Amino acid sequence: MKKLVLSFCAIFLVQKTFAQTLEKMNWFNEPEKWEIKNNSLSMSVTPQSDYWRISHYGFTVDDAPFYYTTYGGEFEAKVKISGNYKARFDQMGLMLRTDEKNYIKAGIEFVDGKYNLSTVVTHGTSDWSVIALEKAPSAVWIKAIRRLDAVEVFYSFDDKNYVMMRNAYLQDNTPVMVGLMAACPDGNGFTAVFEGFKVKHLPDQRRLKWLENNK
Repeated sequence: MKKLVLSFCAIFLVQKTFAQTLEKMNWFNEPEKWEIKNNSLSMSVTPQSDYWRISHYGFTVDDAPFYYTTYGGEFEAKVKISGNYKARFDQMGLMLRTDEKNYIKAGIEFVDGKYNLSTVVTHGTSDWSVIALEKAPSAVWIKAIRRLDAVEVFYSFDDKNYVMMRNAYLQDNTPVMVGLMAACPDGNGFTAVFEGFKVKHLPDQRRLKWLENNK
C-alpha cells in the first residue's frame, strides 16, 4: 500500500513539473525566431515593438513579444534574464497583464548607454520608473508577488538577496497573464534569454483568514 501511495505521488509530481514547462505556454505577438531548450527561452526580439499607452509620448503600442501562461488568485513569479541590449529602450523582463489597458512590466531597460532596472505600470495610461545601475549586469533575477490587489516587484543579482523595486496596484480576483516580455522600440532587435521561469501558487489571504476565524 505504501508503495502504491508513493507511486501516485511520483506521478503527481511529474505531471506537476510538466504542467509548468515552457512548452505549454502561449504567444502574444510571436517573434520570428525563438527557441526553448533546457527550461530556457531565447528569442530574437521583434524590431520596432513595445508596450505603452498614451502618457508623455502620445501614442499607444501593444505589439512586442510576450510568452505567457494564465493564473488566477495569488502567486509568485520569477525568472532570470540576460540580453545583448543594443539600442535605446531595448528591454526585457516579467509582465503581468489582464488586458491591453492594465499591465505591469518589469526588468532591465537600456537607455542612452545605461542599464536600468525598469518598471512600467499601466492602468489606462502608462507610467515609468527606473533604478540606474552603475555597470552592465551579466544577468538579473526579477520576481513578482501578487497578493490581493497589489503586485510587489523585486530584483536580485544572485537569486538570494532580493530588493523591492516597485509596489503597484493590479485588480484582484481577475485572471492574469504572467510571463516573459521583451521589446525593441527604437532598434533592429536583440537576443533576449529567459531562464528558470517559474510561477508558484500562493494561498489566498482572505480565504486563510476566513478559515482561521471559522475553525
